[in-house]
Amino acid sequence: MLQPATLLESLALRANSRGLQLAERAGAVAFVTVLTAIAAQVSIPLPFTPVPFTFQPMVVLLGGAALGARLGMTSQILYLALGIAGLPVFAASATLPHGAARLLGPTGGYLMSYPFAAWVAGSLAELGFDRRYITAVIAMAVGLVVVFAGGVVWLGFVVEPSRGIAGALAAGFFPFVLPDLIKLLIAAGVMPGLWWLTGRRTG
Repeated sequence: MLQPATLLESLALRANSRGLQLAERAGAVAFVTVLTAIAAQVSIPLPFTPVPFTFQPMVVLLGGAALGARLGMTSQILYLALGIAGLPVFAASATLPHGAARLLGPTGGYLMSYPFAAWVAGSLAELGFDRRYITAVIAMAVGLVVVFAGGVVWLGFVVEPSRGIAGALAAGFFPFVLPDLIKLLIAAGVMPGLWWLTGRRTG
């Protein structure tokens, strides 16, 4: 029997399914999309930057790892599509624009990086990085780099070019990197734990 590449495939095999059916894939994608929207609502505005503190990046990376590259990316494209359509899935904010305009605002770079970060985390998970803690940390760290790179570049060169890269780092990277690394170290234990539980139930 072929070893499942993703946790989602492993759960399907545990349920005695011959393969992931379309409904299972759609349900898993929708579930991660909803989790991303929920994580956005835990939003803490900071007085010194237009970028709020949220738990979205960890959900994006965990979702990508669990679903795999393509489905993980799809879940985040769907999330962005819902936000562009005007549904209240983006972080609640009195200052940031709503709907499609949010992607043009100071947090647009982070949001638009989510599909790519999920794809990266999912690709590494398909190679087995999510099955051990240290490699799970590496996979999620690489995905987080994608999020920060997209956010900082967008903030510094598109939204407020007068800031330059130094100003963008001060507003969009330095206030968040330590809390996000702490969250990453905690979240990285989720995937190996789920794999262990799956193995225990199928073994």
